Amino acid sequence: MGDDVTDVREKWASEAYIVLLQVARTYRAVITYKELGEDIQERSGVRTQALLQNWIGAVLGKVVREAHRRGDPPLTALVVHTDDGMVGNGYKEVLEVAGLPPVQDVLERELHAADARLECYRKFSLDLPKDGGSPALSPKHQTAVERQRARVTEPAAVCRSCYLQLPSTGVCDSCG
Repeated sequence: MGDDVTDVREKWASEAYIVLLQVARTYRAVITYKELGEDIQERSGVRTQALLQNWIGAVLGKVVREAHRRGDPPLTALVVHTDDGMVGNGYKEVLEVAGLPPVQDVLERELHAADARLECYRKFSLDLPKDGGSPALSPKHQTAVERQRARVTEPAAVCRSCYLQLPSTGVCDSCG
């Protein structure tokens, strides 16, 4: 049984590599874990009833190591969660294989992944902008970041005399 699982993961990793190369051909493209899982099962002809989260990490780990061995950029940076557009916790393997320290800060991890995606596009993209492109968060995550920034409101107005926060009328209750 163990050898069968290893063979299946190797087959899925090979298919994942091909799929990720295709994704990297389009500037700023990403693929979700769910889409990748479906694609590699379809392409390989080997399906599983196991939850995606129980096997995709091992497959992507093989892709990380193969990309490093080939001298390719970390293609797994192109894989993001459906709900938030962020790379998964397994992205730490990209850093580990590259000999970099782990990143605890989520935004720092996402920025590293954005740089890694740009490397992928620069090597494989068929539609790279003439200026070489720029790193970017995934579209879904970028939208969430912008939405959060928009929620940050202006500081409350304060009275120039007593420095208390002004009510919505704009007239200080203490100073009139």
